[in-house]
Amino acid sequence: MPSLSFTATQVAAVCETLEESGDIERLGRFLWSLPVAHPHLKDLNKHEAVVRARALVAFHLGNFRELYALIECNRFSRASFPRLQALWLEAHYQEAERLRGRPLGPVDKYRVRKKFPFPRTIWDGEQKSHCFKERTRSLLREAYLQDPYPNPSRKRELAQATTLTPTQVGNWFKNRRQRDRAAAIKNR
Repeated sequence: MPSLSFTATQVAAVCETLEESGDIERLGRFLWSLPVAHPHLKDLNKHEAVVRARALVAFHLGNFRELYALIECNRFSRASFPRLQALWLEAHYQEAERLRGRPLGPVDKYRVRKKFPFPRTIWDGEQKSHCFKERTRSLLREAYLQDPYPNPSRKRELAQATTLTPTQVGNWFKNRRQRDRAAAIKNR
């Protein structure tokens, strides 16, 4: 029986297609079907799509050690960051839940994220301390200094100027007022 020989590029294309389809079981079977002595084995492991597929299969099998090793030992493009970051966090959450014997709450998840930060291979190192752009924040600060309690029409104006929703603008003002109250109490 003749054996099929795929190039590394063909294997990567199949991995991408199966990943996009969401059929992880089939993706796993495809990866397992590749011969151990594949003629392009070194090339296979250089293809991001193949490594990402192996990481996805490891996650779904609950083999988190393999997932962590694949993520930590390989470089990925920015386009892969969100998917791999989600796998990284979810794997750590599941391990923590197993250890604690209960579902994690928001504080527990925060602690897990702090304890297991993303490796440099799936994170550009930029801290995400502010959700809004500087221009948006400065515009909201200026409006706050004029009136810390804007009416709904003013909120809509600010939302259009900042590309936020009126609800986001309202929440920003509410949070800012709360921070100011907390600071005033602390400084008494």
